[in-house]
Amino acid sequence: MSVVTSVKGSDFCILVTEPTPFGLNDLILAVEVLRKLKIPFGVVINRSDLGNSKTEEYCSQEDIPVLMRIPFKKEIAMAYSKGESMVKAFPGYKKDFAILYKRIAEKTK
Repeated sequence: MSVVTSVKGSDFCILVTEPTPFGLNDLILAVEVLRKLKIPFGVVINRSDLGNSKTEEYCSQEDIPVLMRIPFKKEIAMAYSKGESMVKAFPGYKKDFAILYKRIAEKTK
C-alpha cells in the first residue's frame, strides 16, 4: 500500500521519526507528500536523546510542530518486544500522551 493511499482522507498525520540521517530523509519525503495532499501533520521524535540535532533543526526551519519527544529507554523496547504498550509498562507517560492528544485536537479544529 502506498503512503498516499494510507493517508488520503486523513484529518491529521503523526509522523514518527528518529534523529538519524535515515530518519530525517524519510521525514523529509513524508512531509513533501503531506504538504502536496494538504494534510496537516506534526512530528513525534522517538529516541530523541540519541542521534543528532538535524531533525529538530529541520522541523524548526520548516515550521513543523514537534508534538512529543520520547527518549531512548531500553526498558521501553523490552516492553514493546513483549507486546506491552508504553503507557501500560510506564504509566508516567499517560500524561505525555494526553498532552499529545490535546496538541493534535487543537490542530484539527
